[in-house]
Amino acid sequence: MILGIDFGLKRIGLALADQDLVEPFKVVNNSSAGFKKLVEICRQYQISQIVVGLPEGRLVPAVKQFAQKLKRAAGLPVAFQDESLTTQDALAKMIMSGKKQQARRQTDTVAAALILENYLQRTNNV
Repeated sequence: MILGIDFGLKRIGLALADQDLVEPFKVVNNSSAGFKKLVEICRQYQISQIVVGLPEGRLVPAVKQFAQKLKRAAGLPVAFQDESLTTQDALAKMIMSGKKQQARRQTDTVAAALILENYLQRTNNV
C-alpha cells in the first residue's frame, strides 16, 4: 500500500494506492496530533512507501522538513512528486462531477490522489 500526501499548512490530504487503484482517503490536521495520526495510519494500513506532493515556491522547505520527519518517524521511504496545480485540478474535477460545495471541502484528499496517480504513472507502477 502506498500513501499519497498533499501537504498544507492547516490540513494534510491523504490518498491510498493498492496496486493500481488510487483512492482519496482522509484529511488530518497539520498539528502534532495529526502527525501522530499519520504515523499510526502508516502502521495500520501497512504502508510500504510514502509519496509527498512537492509544490513550487515558499512551501518547499516546509514540505521537505515534514517529509524528513515523517520518514524518520514511520521508517519508510519517501518520494516526491511535482504537485503543480493538483489542488486546482482536484477542485475543477469535483465541480465538473457536480459535487456540492460542502463535499468539495475534501479537495485535499482528491489532490493527494492526483499526486499519487501522477507518481505511479511517472514511475510505471501502474
